Amino acid sequence: MMKTAVTLCRVPESAAGPFVFHDPLPESFAKAAALGFDAVELFLEGPDAVPADEIHALQQQCGLAIAAVGTGSGMVKHGLSLTDASPEKRKAALDFLLRMIGFGGRLGAPAILGSMQGKWSAEVPREKALDLLAGSLRVAGQAAAACGVPFIYEPLNRYETNLFNHFVAAAEFLDEQ
Repeated sequence: MMKTAVTLCRVPESAAGPFVFHDPLPESFAKAAALGFDAVELFLEGPDAVPADEIHALQQQCGLAIAAVGTGSGMVKHGLSLTDASPEKRKAALDFLLRMIGFGGRLGAPAILGSMQGKWSAEVPREKALDLLAGSLRVAGQAAAACGVPFIYEPLNRYETNLFNHFVAAAEFLDEQ
């Protein structure tokens, strides 16, 4: 049986993005339930933006599961990337990602890594960027496993990353790790 989900975005910097609902969470949960969705993906400003207990209450009230927790606000709001040239920013990015994984774990939901994967550049050539990404993915995967949830890597379009834009290439990379 196929299940459906819709993304609820509470990140002002992503107001023009491809997210469906931008209303406060109670209204967005209610709309998703009224439209017959089975679950919601949460795109929040960070792991402390909304208490997990509040999310659980909305889930029960509306009868919706949490499909996933997006981590993209790390990039769009905080400018964090796992492949940044700055070791300090990479550490901050990984710390943010791990906190989002923990938040998702408290909700029984996987975290999705999309835009925070970053890009390769003249400062960080492709091979180095891939090595940095691989190391972060290993740490993130271990953290998700410890929380009892999957971790999702999302290949993105060419405007968001130049690392992986096609599923097959991304899957092969992940298999090698």
